[in-house]
Amino acid sequence: MSEGIRIAGDAAEVARAEAQAVLAMVVDEGRRARLADVVAAVDEGHLEGTDADALAELLELALQTGRVRAVYGPGGEQAALALFRRLPRGRELAESTHGLNGALASLEGRPLDRLTVHAVGPGEYGISVSAGGLELEMRLGRSGARLATVGA
Repeated sequence: MSEGIRIAGDAAEVARAEAQAVLAMVVDEGRRARLADVVAAVDEGHLEGTDADALAELLELALQTGRVRAVYGPGGEQAALALFRRLPRGRELAESTHGLNGALASLEGRPLDRLTVHAVGPGEYGISVSAGGLELEMRLGRSGARLATVGA
C-alpha cells in the first residue's frame, strides 16, 4: 500500500480514541510500541502498511462488539465503518462479498433444488445451494463471506 490512506475528521477521532484505549490496557511492550505507532500515524493523518493493518484489526473488533456505537454513537460508528472499508482488510471483505453476490446472481430464476448449512469450524459455516443444475458452496464466518466452489 504505497500511497497510503488519508484519515481525518470523525474517522480520525474514533481511530485515535480506540487505539489509545487499547494502548492504555496493553502491557506487552512490543504491542504498546505498535499501537503507539498507529496513534502517531492517525495524528499525522496518513496510514499505510502495518499501521493500517493494526488499525483495521482494532476497528473490526470495536465494530463487531458494538463498542464504537456505544461509545461514539451512530455517527462515530458510520465514520469507523467507512474508514474500515477503505483499509486493506475492509476492501478484502467487500471484494469477497461482491464475488459471492455475483455467483448468487447466476442462480436467479432457477428452481431451488437443495439448500444446506453446516458448521465448518468455530464461527465459520458452509452453505451449499443447488439450483437448476448449478451448485454453489459458500463460506461465511469471521473472515467474511466467500465463494468456495461453483459447479454444474
